[in-house]
Amino acid sequence: MTSADIRKAFLEFFRSKGHEIVPSAPIVVKNDPTLMFTNAGMNQFKDYFLGNKSAPWKRVADTQKCLRVSGKHNDLEEVGVDTYHHTMFEMLGNWSFGDYFKDEAIDWSWELLTEVYKIDKSRLYATVFEGDEKEKLPASKVALEKWKKILPDPFHQIVFGNKKDNFWEMGDTGPCGPCSEIHVDLRSDEERARVPGHMLVNKDHPQVIEIWNNVFIQYNRKKDGSLEPLPACHVDTGMGLERLVRVLQGKTSNYDTDIFSGTIGVTEKITGKKYDAGDSKQAVAFRVIADHIRAISFTIADGQLPSNTGAGYVIRRILRRAVRYYFSYLDYKQPLLTQLVPVLAAQFADVFPELQQQVDFVSKVVREEEDAFLRTLDKGINRFFNYINTIKRYPTSSEVWVGNETSGIPIIHTGDGQQPSFDLENFKKVSGTNIINGEFAFELYDTYGFPIDLTILMAKEVDWTVDLEGFNKALQQQKDRSRAATTVDAGDWVECKIGSNRFVGYDSLETKTSLLKYRKVKAKGKEGYQLVLEETPFYAESGGQVGDKGWLTINGTDVAVTDTKKDNDLIIHFTEVLPDDVSGEVTAKVDAARRKETTLHHSATHLLHAALRKVLGTHVAQKGSLVNEERLRFDFSHFAKVTDEEMARIEAIVNEKIRENIPVVIKSMPKEEAMQLGAMALFGEKYGDTVRVVIIDPAYSVELCGGTHVGYTGELGLFKILSESAVAAGVRRVEAVCGLQAEAYINSQLQLISQLRETLKNPKDLQKAIENLQAENSDLRKHAEALEARQLVGIRNELLQKDEIINSINFIGDIVEVGSADALKKLCLDLKNHLRDHLVVLGANIGGKPYVAVGLSETVVAAKGLDAGKIIKEKVAPLIKGGGGGQKTLATAGGQEAGGLNAVIEAVKSLL
Repeated sequence: MTSADIRKAFLEFFRSKGHEIVPSAPIVVKNDPTLMFTNAGMNQFKDYFLGNKSAPWKRVADTQKCLRVSGKHNDLEEVGVDTYHHTMFEMLGNWSFGDYFKDEAIDWSWELLTEVYKIDKSRLYATVFEGDEKEKLPASKVALEKWKKILPDPFHQIVFGNKKDNFWEMGDTGPCGPCSEIHVDLRSDEERARVPGHMLVNKDHPQVIEIWNNVFIQYNRKKDGSLEPLPACHVDTGMGLERLVRVLQGKTSNYDTDIFSGTIGVTEKITGKKYDAGDSKQAVAFRVIADHIRAISFTIADGQLPSNTGAGYVIRRILRRAVRYYFSYLDYKQPLLTQLVPVLAAQFADVFPELQQQVDFVSKVVREEEDAFLRTLDKGINRFFNYINTIKRYPTSSEVWVGNETSGIPIIHTGDGQQPSFDLENFKKVSGTNIINGEFAFELYDTYGFPIDLTILMAKEVDWTVDLEGFNKALQQQKDRSRAATTVDAGDWVECKIGSNRFVGYDSLETKTSLLKYRKVKAKGKEGYQLVLEETPFYAESGGQVGDKGWLTINGTDVAVTDTKKDNDLIIHFTEVLPDDVSGEVTAKVDAARRKETTLHHSATHLLHAALRKVLGTHVAQKGSLVNEERLRFDFSHFAKVTDEEMARIEAIVNEKIRENIPVVIKSMPKEEAMQLGAMALFGEKYGDTVRVVIIDPAYSVELCGGTHVGYTGELGLFKILSESAVAAGVRRVEAVCGLQAEAYINSQLQLISQLRETLKNPKDLQKAIENLQAENSDLRKHAEALEARQLVGIRNELLQKDEIINSINFIGDIVEVGSADALKKLCLDLKNHLRDHLVVLGANIGGKPYVAVGLSETVVAAKGLDAGKIIKEKVAPLIKGGGGGQKTLATAGGQEAGGLNAVIEAVKSLL
């Protein structure tokens, strides 16, 4: 069976058992503060397990895109090294929400594996929870009895597991319960005869692996660690498609299956290398690339661009890990991953079509990221060898190691005018065994993206070692800092009333309601509260629109709502305080003025989106937005800077639609009907079967949207674009204002023009007056530069008269009168043309601030081992209370203490 056949058979089997087949949720999580990515099939059903909302179906099955590279489930460093861990994987799953339980779940898993997939029954093993006395958790008797009836040899095919292996928990708190895993033994008959399979279950054996987990959710873990029974029991199962395909296709590695073989084959053609499925670094590189391209591509397609923070940084790390492997072990020095995106898109076009629909955009983003990192990698290699040069110099006065700026490889300057050369073997012999500092190894990891194994490899090539203890310490410190910055300590919910929350803010900004539950939270040292109301007019941050602010009146006490967000489908109100008595009626009132301005900007984004597509092309798609009371920010896919003429046309179209005063029609309808209507949906958003459609002229703008909107476009008044810029590869950003904010912006610009007129004595032609002023300024600058040049010649001649010979080196040190720090650099460069072996240090007091320049000839750098940049940092900066830097032959500094200039000259002079 092909992987497509195996996936289809799973879904069809559970359809026959009365399950609704639902689409995969996006791999990027939008409304769950506890998750960056979907890391398990159950994530999209979390609210059903928590009891926050009722499930529309009792039974569900799907295949879910998952990503495990952060937090509790972090498999990144194992990916590619072994044959079964992955970053992105497909989780086949079936769920019961208060319907069937252990008997049916176990029966159906056995039926599918043995009757449909025809797996040898004697090779399957089941684990059963043995109980936990400390937690007062009983053993899973129902599961045990069921497996005793099913398995051919239950005595040898049932393995009892402890709480670590057979009790599943969502997190530190929340729904949890015992689980029963199914493992398969893929070893040969001879190996199985020597060592029974049940002895290798959960022992990390590469050929005795878990393929299915049946989780029976029965409890809720509270903040204090205690467990309470849930009102209803649920089933949550998961089976990794990649492992299942490996089993059914008779492979010993997930990467030998048709899920990955196509990508690996194309990589072989591109690189000219062969994949041998072994343990070499080259083989690992093939596996890393085949795995990582999936995580990168599908995450970008679902709306998460690589960046330096949060989820974007995770994706950038994955991409850079893949680049490092093909750069180092496949000897491929140009972008490779971008060439694989179309291959992947075609493979998954039928199951995850969002990648095929955006293949050009995703390829462009990946290409830009690869280009940028390949440049960074080169800098990192250069930094590595410069570090070695600094620690261990060549021991003779006639030869010294310096960094080759082009390649980063150490070379020898012989000092005799001969061409520099590099002798690696001689370098090894001279340098001996040295240790790369752990903090420096971490700098390579953190700044340049070097994994520690790459640093170890490069060190080994020159007979050095790496301080791994120091590296791990620095890495842990970074993790601790990151964790401390993002940790939210949330207490248990205090239930006040049974019910579900409902948003009524489309129709009303004030309502009488009641408090369902609340909890205390602590983040970044501040304490506050999160409240859930039965009915709320407060819009929770979503779709780019910020959350509402306003007030709650609880028993006569006014409490400010500082923000409103979603936690899955719960609408959470943030407050800094909470009255002692929270019983009784609650009045919830939204800040109406703030909501109005935010609503105007949200409707403006729809008009802008349509105008962008009309002017730039239908390839334009929304890639992010921010809508608040002050302005709108709209990110969209486009591969070139938007010209001034295009921006003018876009702005004119939006204002034309505003003047037409088009009614904004909002309808709820089946998703399929909305798509037939031509509604724009955002990639990476999860939509239900019934969607909210915002229509601003069916021929102009039809979008799926849950935000708040005006009744007529005329309410926007005026639309004005503030800026257009690049955000990332293939992504542009427009910032704009409308309504009162647009009026305020235009008035501020008119006021600025009025002030300019007054400053320029009210000329008839303002533009001409400014052009004349610019021309006059240019002439004056040229004249000033000519005067400065003549002045510097005079100063240079005076300085040459002050030349001292110290140990055969020309030394000049003086405080001069110049008008800029740049003039000091020019003097140093000019003196270089009149001196051979020299060291120059010049200071100046410019506007009460000290400035210093240090110049060295290359011969002095080589003979004395001096470095102008180091002199500035170590000798000069402390004396003038400042900072600076530069190259080995020229460096500068500025500071606060002008009285230290004479001391600077003496300190530099003492180096000779």
